[in-house]
Amino acid sequence: MKEITIVQYGVGPIGAGLVGYALRKEGVRIVGAIDIDRNKVGRDLGELAVGKNLGLTITDDADSLLARTKPDVVLHSTGSYLRDVEPQLLKIIAAGADVISTCEELAYPYLKHPEISKELDSRARENDVTVLGTGVNPGFVMDTLVITATGVCQDVKKIRSGRIQDAATRRLPFQRKIGAGLTPAAFRVKAAEGTIRHVGFEESIAMIASALGWKLDRIEERIEPKIAEKMVGSEYIRVEPGQVAGLDQTAWGISNGEQVITLNLQAYLGCPEPQESIVIEGQPPIALTIKGGIHGDIATSSVAINSIPRVINAEPGLSTMKDLPLPAAWFGDVNRFIIKG
Repeated sequence: MKEITIVQYGVGPIGAGLVGYALRKEGVRIVGAIDIDRNKVGRDLGELAVGKNLGLTITDDADSLLARTKPDVVLHSTGSYLRDVEPQLLKIIAAGADVISTCEELAYPYLKHPEISKELDSRARENDVTVLGTGVNPGFVMDTLVITATGVCQDVKKIRSGRIQDAATRRLPFQRKIGAGLTPAAFRVKAAEGTIRHVGFEESIAMIASALGWKLDRIEERIEPKIAEKMVGSEYIRVEPGQVAGLDQTAWGISNGEQVITLNLQAYLGCPEPQESIVIEGQPPIALTIKGGIHGDIATSSVAINSIPRVINAEPGLSTMKDLPLPAAWFGDVNRFIIKG
């Protein structure tokens, strides 16, 4: 059977995780990698991703690599903001490859970028490819999983979803993104600038509302620091008492003056009891808790790779997780799960 060929676009921590998981999959073959970091270009992909050579040299020439390898799927992990990565996505689409991207704003791009969404959808249809933005959050735990849980409800009044994470287990860029080690004053400055925040809450709320057919008046958001009461740290950062250990971020979807969707993320060093939770006020009421939480970096690469069969089987165009069949961890040759010719 035909191998599914993959190019990895972006070889940061998430990209390396995608490569590591893809290498474990039968019927999938990585044929190249792209990055613009001068410290990565020219190096072997395996050296950075899995600690052994794969015979694949990282290049910054996306056009040449995509034209030469003609991949079936490009795994894209270069940025959180759609406007920044749009040229990369259009280049991949023009090369005739399906796209699975961890760009947070691509998880539900219609909210902030309707024109870009229209362009991506049109180009994808013209080139007979599918484009999907996904990951753990946004992409699964605070939107797709929530939407799925409402499937047993006859009535839904309000939804609350929460994540409490021990950020000490996460990569350094994530710890910096939540402000670990800053003073409270520096945290508030950076939060106001938008450099400290979880990207994707608005997209998750809009996806949930769309799936349920709810019309929202607006989405509001608040970001507060989590202050360390004792010394905490990770292998990367030491946080003294009084410094910022992480963030407490909440967003609300508001309809008719009521907060009908609430998402809360508490991610900080030294978190004693990580967990995920979903509470649905409805008929019947739902209360789900995942003790210990879901490891974000592992889950992001898992959701993306496990979505490969769904994306290949999908109709051309721009899709979201609510539009496709739910991903599942697949084992054995990927071709067993491919129904599209």
